[in-house]
Amino acid sequence: MKFCLDREKVLFLFVDFQDSLASAIYNIDGVKKYAGILAETAEIMNIPTVFTTQYKRGLGEFNEAIRSKVSGGADFDKKAFSCMLDEDIAAYIDEKKPEQVVVCGIEAHICVLMTVRDLIAKGIDVYVAHDAVSSREKENVRFALDEMRQMGATVRATETILFDLNSVSGTDEFKAVQKLIK
Repeated sequence: MKFCLDREKVLFLFVDFQDSLASAIYNIDGVKKYAGILAETAEIMNIPTVFTTQYKRGLGEFNEAIRSKVSGGADFDKKAFSCMLDEDIAAYIDEKKPEQVVVCGIEAHICVLMTVRDLIAKGIDVYVAHDAVSSREKENVRFALDEMRQMGATVRATETILFDLNSVSGTDEFKAVQKLIK
């Protein structure tokens, strides 16, 4: 059912959180905070996770503070802007067969938007964590989120994603995830 996250059907995708890019990104501290919360949630709930970099040789490694929160996960370096145009990433996602993908990353109006578009084209329900995506310009974020919504993505707050994945309170897992929200 669309609009209802299912932990058995979801994959988290972290797009291009690279420090060389981050310094120019609007509200980067808030974006990294929420991406970190999503990463910790993936670890607690054992959700399959993908981390991408854009041309790592020139732009550097994935942000260690976020990446270190997940003990597993798959790491890919890409040259295409859309993750789905990278053969290795596309093959990995095809292998995992998620019905839903939660996306966060930078830049919202380029790599995130194009990835969301291509995931939707594959028939995958996409959930964009609006507080964990950004671009260099605030307006580019707003327009990208609007366009992703028009394409059919569900745009949500990280906190909504967490509570939807943990739809029953009182469990140890829910309590661990709830502690991430400050």
